[in-house]
Amino acid sequence: MMADDDADDRLLVQEALAEAGVSHDLRFAEDGRALLEYLKHPSTLAGDEDAPRPELILLDLNMPLKDGREVLRDIRSDSSLRRIPVVVFTTSKADTDIRQMYDLGANSFITKPAAFDDLVRLMRKVAEYWFETVHVPDPGSPPT
Repeated sequence: MMADDDADDRLLVQEALAEAGVSHDLRFAEDGRALLEYLKHPSTLAGDEDAPRPELILLDLNMPLKDGREVLRDIRSDSSLRRIPVVVFTTSKADTDIRQMYDLGANSFITKPAAFDDLVRLMRKVAEYWFETVHVPDPGSPPT
């Protein structure tokens, strides 16, 4: 799942994942409020009764309605959502943003690369790490 208000960034990530050979089902939210709505009621945003719970969230920092900081705070405070890995994916390189997002419970903080080839390499690494290397709880498993 990717939450980003920039349509160009969403399209570039989708194309980079395809170019990298990553075939996971990628869904989008255009702002933080839409992401939280999807997480709590997947069929609402997806228009799909069987919409899956995300295995990973790519989260932009600066979005309308609810920014990435607010969204991450909400995700980590909800026992049914807190196990979903959240990778902050933003243009920021600010040390204050990096510290704050880790303090709020981000699993990773990645600055968006400027070049498409770099984005393809990055998406390949992100997919390899999160979908092939690490073990995370089943997103549908009940909270403890």
